[in-house]
Amino acid sequence: MQRREVLRLSALAGAAGVLTLDPVTFAHAQERDGGDGGDGSGSSDREQTRTVTGHLPTGSPDFVYLPVEVPRGVREIAVSYSYDKPTVPAGTQGNACDIGIFDERGTDLGGRGFRGWSGGARTEFAISAEQATPGYLAGPVKAGTWHVVLGPYTVAPQGLDYKVTVTLRFGEPGETPKPLYPPQRAKGRGRAWYRGDSHLHTIHSDGKRTPAEVAAAARAAGLDFITTTEHNTTSSHPAWEGLWGDDLLILTGEEITTRNGHVVALGTDPGVFIDWRYRARDNAFGRYARKIRQAGGLVIPAHPHGTCVGCNWKFGFNEADAVEVWNADFTPDDEVTVQEWDNTLVAAARGDGRWLPAVGHSDAHREPQVVGLPQTVVLADDLSRTAIQAGIRAGRCWIAESSAIDLSFSAVGGRGQHAGIGERLSVARRDEVTVRLKVSGVGPGCSVRLITDQGQLYTTALPDSGSADVEWRTTASYAAYVRAEVRRAPKDGGASGVPGPMAAMTNPIWLGEA
Repeated sequence: MQRREVLRLSALAGAAGVLTLDPVTFAHAQERDGGDGGDGSGSSDREQTRTVTGHLPTGSPDFVYLPVEVPRGVREIAVSYSYDKPTVPAGTQGNACDIGIFDERGTDLGGRGFRGWSGGARTEFAISAEQATPGYLAGPVKAGTWHVVLGPYTVAPQGLDYKVTVTLRFGEPGETPKPLYPPQRAKGRGRAWYRGDSHLHTIHSDGKRTPAEVAAAARAAGLDFITTTEHNTTSSHPAWEGLWGDDLLILTGEEITTRNGHVVALGTDPGVFIDWRYRARDNAFGRYARKIRQAGGLVIPAHPHGTCVGCNWKFGFNEADAVEVWNADFTPDDEVTVQEWDNTLVAAARGDGRWLPAVGHSDAHREPQVVGLPQTVVLADDLSRTAIQAGIRAGRCWIAESSAIDLSFSAVGGRGQHAGIGERLSVARRDEVTVRLKVSGVGPGCSVRLITDQGQLYTTALPDSGSADVEWRTTASYAAYVRAEVRRAPKDGGASGVPGPMAAMTNPIWLGEA
């Protein structure tokens, strides 16, 4: 396709952000002649190959579709691609291009045609009935129009030159193995606090660990549950056979990676794919948030102030069930997210909307990233998908950097009323309330901060043992809610006034009559 034609079609694509190229055609099985097409194509009795090259200018649509006419008799489809990475001036984005594929059922948003996505993690993949490259879904290669999808994530000022090679291999189709998904319940300890990490990646997207390595790391971190959340694919859902057990619940999910932010779909039904091909300006997120819930999942915006391109959350929080305020090592973008989240608590205290529970996840992809740093500790009736989700949805959870840290946090009224994390202590506005925090395992150099709708109202240093009982008195008229933070010493000694990295934090306890 000529550059001028690409520019014209880019303009026509408009808000839809889609460009469809000319189709790639193959001879039907009975027409294979073993010749060479002379146009980047080749063939034999057992396979045929076509290669397509092109150029995408800056401002190209988000998704560029290459139709592939697949004839009958194909056993496997294989795709490889490459693109140029020219030098660009400092501060300018270079070329980055993702890839995936849809089958003959089409490319409609939320449709059934999705067959896999590897983003920019792989340069080639293959799909057959028996097996598929991680990130892709095994199944029959049926006749019809398939679509290779390119996602030019960023495009250099010079534009992006690409090459896509499609190979069809002919033969008997074989059988697709029946997927074996993780059970939705583990033995557990009855009603208890359970530790989990629900934002994790493996070789099924851009991670480097296998599922077996992630499961081993989760057990080493003292976790009770994990959620598999690959970027824009469900291919990992059946990949955990033999890895779950009485001690480890494995939930299925997805990290839906749009151009305007990422969202963790926590605990969706196994095998259910949620689409990612929209921006905030398309006004489509509400539809897909409902699809997450219809599939039994929670909607959790991930790293809302992340610094990577497309990581900033632009969809608002009206559709969220919780928010990931702490992602991996606690960094300045997490600090901003915690402060933004606290503002939503203040709004809820004045009756302006509901409050969102805070959670933390490792987002671990590879060594040395630590599975379970941080982890969300959930009070649940048992170790099951529905119970863990109910605990998160209610805000009965807190966040720790490791399983070495333990805490309890409660508020008690003068007449014996009691409330824990995520709950409300129903007291009159001027009744005295006693707030108690018990913490252990944080090590030396830490301090406790108690935060309310007015801000920090109490702080105290912890002893070097890292264990202490902290008590503070207040009233509902003075504090609409109270939450606790355990912080490490500031790296600059406190000169900037910015508190040190988080070691643990809780969701709020609400004070006063509802």
